[in-house]
Amino acid sequence: MRIASAKESYAADEALFDSAVQRAWFALLLLALAAFPFAVNQYWAYLACLAAINVISATGLNILTGYTGLVSLGQAAFMGVGAYTVAVLEARLGTPFLLNLLLGGCTAAAVGMVFGIPSLRVKGLYLAISTIAASFILTFVFANWTGVTKGVSGINVPPARLFGIDLDTPFKLYWVIVPLAVLMLLGAANLFRTRVGRAFIAVRDRDISAEVLGIPLLRTKLTSFALSSFYAGVAGGLWAYFFRVVTPESFPLLMSIFFLAAIIVGGMGTILGGILGAVFMTLVPELLKLGVGVVSPFWPEAAVVLSPVRTVVFGALIVGFLVFEPQGLTEMWRRTRRFFHLWPFKT
Repeated sequence: MRIASAKESYAADEALFDSAVQRAWFALLLLALAAFPFAVNQYWAYLACLAAINVISATGLNILTGYTGLVSLGQAAFMGVGAYTVAVLEARLGTPFLLNLLLGGCTAAAVGMVFGIPSLRVKGLYLAISTIAASFILTFVFANWTGVTKGVSGINVPPARLFGIDLDTPFKLYWVIVPLAVLMLLGAANLFRTRVGRAFIAVRDRDISAEVLGIPLLRTKLTSFALSSFYAGVAGGLWAYFFRVVTPESFPLLMSIFFLAAIIVGGMGTILGGILGAVFMTLVPELLKLGVGVVSPFWPEAAVVLSPVRTVVFGALIVGFLVFEPQGLTEMWRRTRRFFHLWPFKT
C-alpha cells in the first residue's frame, strides 16, 4: 500500500511540475509575442498579422475536418461572408469594430450551417464536392448582389477604430489580431474538454457508433460547421480590416486549398497543427520570393516563369506530408521534444 501511495504521490507531483512548466512556457510565449512588433520592421509585422489571420481560419477548418472528420473546401467562401458582412457594417453603418467582427462570425456560422446540412447524408469526397459548390455559389452571390456587395468593384473598408485610435498600420493591427488569435486558440483548445468537443471526436472516429451512443449526428455536424464557419467569418472580418478592400476575387477556391494544405502539413486533429501549418504555409510564398530574388540576377525572367510555382509547392507539400509524415509538423515537433527530453539519458 505504501508503494502504491508513493507512486500516486510521485505521479501527482510530476503532473503538477508539467503543468507549471507549460504555464511558464505559455507566459514566455506571450512575452515574445508582446515584444515581437518592437523588434521587427513593418513588413514582418504585416506577415505576423497575416499569419495570425490564417491561424484563426485554419483552426476553424481543423475543428471541422481534423476533429469531426468532415472535409470542407469552402473555408475561403465562409471567410468571404464574414469579410463582406464586416465591410458593409463598417462602410455603411459605422458600427463598432468588435461588434462587426462578432456579427461577421455569426453570419458566416449561419451560412455554414446551411451548407452543412448535406453532411448528414454524404461524407468524404461527396461532401468535399458539396462544399466546393458552396464556394462557387457564394462567389456568384458576391459578384452579382451588387446592391450589397457592389459587384466586381468591391467595397472599400475604412480603417478599424478602437478606443478612438485608427488601426491603419500593421503595427497597430497587430495588437488586435494577435490577441484575438490567442483567445480563439484557447477557446478551441478548451472546446475539446467539453461534451460538445468529445462528441465531435466520436463522430469522426465512428459516426454510426456515436449515434448508437445517443449523440445526435445532424446537430453535432451542424454545430461543427457553425463553429468552423464562425472562425472563418472572424478571420475574414480581420482580413477585410487588414487589406481594407473586399472583392469577389479575394477569396478564391485556391485559398480553401491553402487552408486544407495548412492543416494537413501542420497535423489534423491538433490545435498545434493548425498553428504550425498556417504559419509555415504563410511563410512558403515569402521563401519562394526570396529564392526568386536570389535567382533573378542570373535569370531575369525568373519571376514570370516561376509565378505558378506556389500552387505546385502547395500540392507537393500536401502529397509529401500525406506520404512521409501523415501527422504533420506536430508529430515532428513531438519527436524533437522527446529526443531532447531523453537525450542526457540515451545510451
